[in-house]
Amino acid sequence: MPYFDAASGAPLHPVARQALLASLDEGWADPARLYREGRRARMLLDASREAAAEAVGCRPDEMVFTSSGTRAAHSGISGALAGRRRVGRHLIVSAVEHSSVLHAADAHEADGGTVTRLGVGRTGAVDAQVYAAGLRPDTALACLQSANHEVGTVQPVAEVAEACRAAGVPLLVDAAQSLGWGPVEGAWSLLTASARKWGGPPGVGLLVVRKGVRFSVRGPVDERESGRAAGFENIPAIVAAVASLRAVRAEAAQEAVRLRELTERIRARVPRLVPDVEVVGDPERRLPGIVTFSCLYVDGEALLHELDRGGFSVSSGSSCTSSTLTPSHVLKAMGVLSEGNVRVSLPVGTAEEDVERFLGVLPGVVAGVREKLGIREEPGAPAPQTVAGAGAAELVVDSLGKRCPIPVIELAKVIGEVPVGGTVRVLSDDEAARLDIPAWCEMRGQEYAGEEPAERGTAYLVRRLA
Repeated sequence: MPYFDAASGAPLHPVARQALLASLDEGWADPARLYREGRRARMLLDASREAAAEAVGCRPDEMVFTSSGTRAAHSGISGALAGRRRVGRHLIVSAVEHSSVLHAADAHEADGGTVTRLGVGRTGAVDAQVYAAGLRPDTALACLQSANHEVGTVQPVAEVAEACRAAGVPLLVDAAQSLGWGPVEGAWSLLTASARKWGGPPGVGLLVVRKGVRFSVRGPVDERESGRAAGFENIPAIVAAVASLRAVRAEAAQEAVRLRELTERIRARVPRLVPDVEVVGDPERRLPGIVTFSCLYVDGEALLHELDRGGFSVSSGSSCTSSTLTPSHVLKAMGVLSEGNVRVSLPVGTAEEDVERFLGVLPGVVAGVREKLGIREEPGAPAPQTVAGAGAAELVVDSLGKRCPIPVIELAKVIGEVPVGGTVRVLSDDEAARLDIPAWCEMRGQEYAGEEPAERGTAYLVRRLA
């Protein structure tokens, strides 16, 4: 069964498996002890640190191993903010950071700090000049991912890092998605990563703090990992993580070309195979293995289940697959369609025939889900709607209590009943409607006229243009 969710966690690399098994017999002892077993463990740990530092592009004594990428982010942000508290308590993050970074920002704000959350364009990238303009004299730390985990867009880290350097502000880079493809360029100050993203075992993260960065560990200090990561080091997992990082780096250039061709094939053919699809993310500045698209008139959870039955494991940022019933913060920040969202992230070694089979299965799966929701597809047909007539100048669609994608489906069915220039007022209490109705208007060539408060929920106004 093809696994197409490598951005969540890549399958364990064969080299990682071999290294893990080989180091179980040598890396179990306490590396802080002076007896033979401890020295062996210390040698494994030191060698892993040196190899990881070489891959990252830093000094070995600037790197510590943590229990996860999330822990690395939390420790890096809290430590840098505490170390620069005399400068100020202002933190800058982008609106599309990983949830671990955004949660750390929320905690900082709850503790009395200030946070600027910078928006992004429709491709998911920040504007480097806007980011630079957000730096203030009291800015203690800036954060920017190297590449987005949901849509694959690569961020202008080098440009932002230069602006931060000029302003004397340290930049923390979340490199979880990109580190397997190569080092992060630019004058960054702190870096975090997660081994499970490049085929290492779960439970290993990296935190790099450059020399000269003011850093103060929050919470009780542990004597291990320079006091920056509490707890006993999982040496076999660390050895496996670094071995897999070196292995994927060795084949990264060639594999990047191959996976980029496969994802470009998906980006180009999905809109031709499936009506009413929006492919999101930057078409050029993106990671090799990630492609994301959203399908109108589709229940995201049903779509993922049907693809799973068809033999494909994919992910989604759709609110329809979330217990919170809110769309992905990444898709929301980009202002793109969230309903029926599918993220395909190909692991190293993905076979071309598996991608072709996915492209063969997808159209039937989407059509089947749409049909269950009362939408019938016809080749070349426009969005489903009733025949236009000389109806009222405004129609009200009551979608209160109905969840994604029903409000958009009901809008599409009645838009033809108002004359050109007439409006449809959609009443909805579904958070996803705030994102999906404007996205539908852009895709279907209609005018989104804004929203108004209603007695219950929100009224979304759509003006018919054609």
